[in-house]
Amino acid sequence: MKSARWSLVFIAVLGLGMFAAPGHGTRAETPYSRPEIDAPELAPLGPHAVGVRSIMLLERAVPDVLAFDKAKGAAPLKDRPLLVDVWYPAAAAGEAKPVVYRGDLPSETPGRRAAFAFSGIAVRDAPADRRGPYPLVVMSHGYSGTPVAMSWLAENLASKGYVVAAPHHEDPPLNDPAGFAGPLLLRPLDIAFTAHTLQARARAGDAFFSSLIDPGRVALAGYSMGGYGVLTAAGAALSPKSSAVVPGGYLSAYALGGAKAKDLNIEGLKAVVAISPAGGAGPVRAWEAQGLAALRTPALFIVGDQDKLVGYSPGVKSIFEGAVNAERYMLVYKNGAHSIGMNGAPDTMRGKLWDLDWFEDPVWRKERVIGVNLHMITAFLDLYVKGDASKAAYLDVIPASNDGVWPPPPPGTPYGGYSPGSGGITVWKGFQRVHSAGLELHHLEPAK
Repeated sequence: MKSARWSLVFIAVLGLGMFAAPGHGTRAETPYSRPEIDAPELAPLGPHAVGVRSIMLLERAVPDVLAFDKAKGAAPLKDRPLLVDVWYPAAAAGEAKPVVYRGDLPSETPGRRAAFAFSGIAVRDAPADRRGPYPLVVMSHGYSGTPVAMSWLAENLASKGYVVAAPHHEDPPLNDPAGFAGPLLLRPLDIAFTAHTLQARARAGDAFFSSLIDPGRVALAGYSMGGYGVLTAAGAALSPKSSAVVPGGYLSAYALGGAKAKDLNIEGLKAVVAISPAGGAGPVRAWEAQGLAALRTPALFIVGDQDKLVGYSPGVKSIFEGAVNAERYMLVYKNGAHSIGMNGAPDTMRGKLWDLDWFEDPVWRKERVIGVNLHMITAFLDLYVKGDASKAAYLDVIPASNDGVWPPPPPGTPYGGYSPGSGGITVWKGFQRVHSAGLELHHLEPAK
């Protein structure tokens, strides 16, 4: 009974991308990777065309903990097929039509799925732009989610010179608490395996990846359960207590002091982005103080301070504060909730509240959230992964955006001009005059 109760708690705490409220309109024909006019300076698409392809990887001898045999005290080992979507800088594709992404998510009625589609800018299997190599970003979706629901981030980063690889984690339905142990184990394993495999292919002269991926520059980005996964793979060491939720000690082997903990290490890891990451709240938290102190990778946390699923304080703020040995930032949406990591809701997901709440926030317009996220993530990754020191100024801002001031500009200044963040102007750099409200950005340096 205790383990079942823990599973239910973890499902509530580790974020399912659910339970928000109605959003604001739809943009069925406009890709979410192309932000709107009120987006900050770094949000728009970059100079590259974008391609997308899907590849199949195979993880060998993975414990199937959902088939754990109590009598034997062991789980069967199975080879795990892992479908990975890869977005990349592409050569101009001429008249080729961009992709339409299709997917589905668990419906409110158990056993049923709700289908949806998004327009994209990427061209399926377009020739790669070989002027790289480019940094690799491994992107992990939310519980029971799908990579295409995060096309806003994948396409945008690819247009700016990143290769984004997103595994399909194939989680059990979110309304099946008995299945939770599987994703708890598999998230960090899938993420590390994807990074290791693509790095190895790039080094080995793979026909597609060898001149496309720079194996020495890697970042991780995850939403909700994916946030738990990327933080764990980036070095946050799981607590023995939380890892015991997975039977047979299979997750404990990767926890703090575990025999396989170093197997998750990713060479060349430069940064991690955790959007509404799970694991920081609840009676059994994923990481304790010593485990959070093990995270040394520069980190950007993004969260709404009214996130009732993964929690804010305790919750994401607790992780941010506890990662004392990492350079770290935390972007906060005031009055924002959990659903800030996915595209906006397509038309087919607006007929039922359950379906809508996968995507939309109760307060923040999703297009606005995406624009702000893209601006901040671009600044962060360009600084820490590409070494572009000019992006530091976009992160060196006053903590509360509402406190920013902008004296009357000289005549002829465009209404939509971006703040320089200097010369007595404290509106966040790159934001427009009246479009910088409701945010906080906190910065903590690693302990000395």
